[in-house]
Amino acid sequence: MRKSLRITLSSVAAALLFTMSLSAKQTPAHKPARIKLGTVAPKDSSFDKILVEMGQKWQKHDVVLKIYPGGTLGGEAEMVRRMKNGALDAGLLTVVGLSEIDDSVEALQSMPMMFRSLEEVDFIGEKLRPRLERRLRDKGFVVLFWADAGWVRFFSKSEILRPDDLKRTKLFTWAGDVEATDIYKAAGFRPVPLETTDILPSLQMGMIDAVPLPPYVALATQVFKQAPHMLELNWAPLVGAFVITETAWNTFPPATQKALATAAADAGRTMKARNRLESDQAVEAMKKRDLRVHKVPPQFEAEWQRAAEQSYPMIRGRIVPVDLFDEVKRLLSEYRRPIASPKAAEPK
Repeated sequence: MRKSLRITLSSVAAALLFTMSLSAKQTPAHKPARIKLGTVAPKDSSFDKILVEMGQKWQKHDVVLKIYPGGTLGGEAEMVRRMKNGALDAGLLTVVGLSEIDDSVEALQSMPMMFRSLEEVDFIGEKLRPRLERRLRDKGFVVLFWADAGWVRFFSKSEILRPDDLKRTKLFTWAGDVEATDIYKAAGFRPVPLETTDILPSLQMGMIDAVPLPPYVALATQVFKQAPHMLELNWAPLVGAFVITETAWNTFPPATQKALATAAADAGRTMKARNRLESDQAVEAMKKRDLRVHKVPPQFEAEWQRAAEQSYPMIRGRIVPVDLFDEVKRLLSEYRRPIASPKAAEPK
């Protein structure tokens, strides 16, 4: 009886071990997390390559970054809509797209000729960063890095030297940015709202004949072939950020979040430095392929400044929130204030 019992128990144990072993073999292998990221940045551009490099670092932490470049998922407004609906996890967006989340970001870009140098752009960005990131976080988005592509310049089919020349063109503006379009119209310009992906075909078909773009983007998209004149005027910086939905971000444990954020911060620093350098290089490359660069004649500089400043009352409170518009002006005034030299020591 005891022998029979031992045999039965042994058989049951063996059967259990076999079943557990079989179950373990049939359990699917652990799948890494998958993050889908959209951007209008062209495929194989510096933006795209840096994101790919960042994705390779993320993969070491069991996160696969799937990038959809070149506006393949639509314009920036459409990508934000997808993120809000959970169909997309992240985006590398300009202020145009970020403002679909919260209009506070307009303070970094949407005040023409407010900034005199990229150093001022950096200064204001660092001062406003905590406030902007908090507002975006309140809307469900986490900022992993900020970057810019240098100055926006006007590329056109014919020479532009003064504001009146630009007013005679059909000027590209971003689709969905109704307020900016209205302000351009009120200032006497002829804006044509389109998606970024429509710029080149619209130039070819004559729907537009002037486009505000950073030089690197004009080279990468070959826009300069259709608009071979560039006005060397620092109209505004093109600022952007890499954001991820809070829903996607919170699926990662704190240690993974820290590692991903570190890799993203490195990517942001690289992107800003490389884009600014390549902006100047792009102009030289396009000049070798018949781009004609026009400096603003001294007699017209005041006209451009006046045209920009005349738009400020319409921008303040309508595009850029009042508190942030005023804060930018205050901070720039402080930044530009000359440092008083210490008084010479009084003779004893």
